[in-house]
Amino acid sequence: MQFKFGIEHEVAFQTENGQYVDFSNTSFESLQAIVDDLPLYDEDYPQLRVGDAGIKKKRWYIEGFERFDEAGELTGCIPKGLEIRTRIHDSIHAAVEELTASFEKMADVAREHGYFPVLSSYNPLQPTFKPYPPLNVFEKARRNASPEKQTAFIPMMTQGPDLNISRSGLSTRALVDFAQKLTYYSPFIVPFTFSAPFYKGKLWEGLSKRSYERTGLRPAAMVFLEKDVSKYSVVPSLVKPARIASEVGRVEFKACDSCGDFNLYGALLALMKGMLLDKQLAGRAAVPDEKKHKETALVGFEDPLIHQQAGLVLAAARRALEHDPDCAWLSHLDALHAARSCQAREMKYAFNQNFNLIDVLAAGYSFSNRITEPSLNQVPLQMASKNKK
Repeated sequence: MQFKFGIEHEVAFQTENGQYVDFSNTSFESLQAIVDDLPLYDEDYPQLRVGDAGIKKKRWYIEGFERFDEAGELTGCIPKGLEIRTRIHDSIHAAVEELTASFEKMADVAREHGYFPVLSSYNPLQPTFKPYPPLNVFEKARRNASPEKQTAFIPMMTQGPDLNISRSGLSTRALVDFAQKLTYYSPFIVPFTFSAPFYKGKLWEGLSKRSYERTGLRPAAMVFLEKDVSKYSVVPSLVKPARIASEVGRVEFKACDSCGDFNLYGALLALMKGMLLDKQLAGRAAVPDEKKHKETALVGFEDPLIHQQAGLVLAAARRALEHDPDCAWLSHLDALHAARSCQAREMKYAFNQNFNLIDVLAAGYSFSNRITEPSLNQVPLQMASKNKK
């Protein structure tokens, strides 16, 4: 049976003068100018979905909140940043390699327009997103069409990946079972990725404001099916109808924070592969445990139970991948687990050393996943000249 892998990664930006880019200060057209200067690959289609609004035409596109008039015509899109998506690949390495190349190409073009990528998983400045003008009658009806549309205000505050995996020959029941397994163990997987320790311009009390606010109202995992969708209807959604043929059988893990080291995405895809092959992990849940996600968002692996459960998942994946080369990817997670660490801890450390918040976010793509807190001279050089809040 053949595995397939894909990655979707959302990117936040700062301007040349150090302003965090979001829905409060940036137009769709200014970010679309970046997308317009990036290439279109005809061979990507029909594998990649374009969507009804026509915004998702490339490997890069604007992620935002679409607005409609009373007649249902698209009138605009309030932007939050860009999203990068890979094609579907036969190997984890190929997916990570393409994401890396696409990110570098996008960063080069964005710089020409005065924008610079920063690692963010939750808006560090705005307290909330409220569409203005308020939703009209058509928009309210559209938002009530699905659980995810009803909570579409949440993604406007967050960035995070969709980690996609599929395996040929799996039944609908097996696909749903795997999505339920990911949903159950999500609180013990997401601490590897925490990178959202800021809120309203200050340090937040925990490690992931994103996970604290998002998971429970939004899915942890989702599977795209060709049929039988209503049979597994829950809130938030666990299953969705496939919109194009290439989506059939795809399982997406949606609960992680954004990672500055794309190798960590490779490690998480390997973990998912191991969990799919595993026959011993017994936990299943149709909907995410909101309370447990809030707990883990605050303390991560400092909680003994969360740390223990993460170790059980890692061990199960390693057993399942014992004779598979992809097992080597898990070393990234082993190191973080052993150190009870995550990128948010490095961010908090740098901020506590009196580094500017935006500079900490800008350094996020320079951080590797070190397993000890950095000393001051290990903080990336681009932060050294801007060390006042």
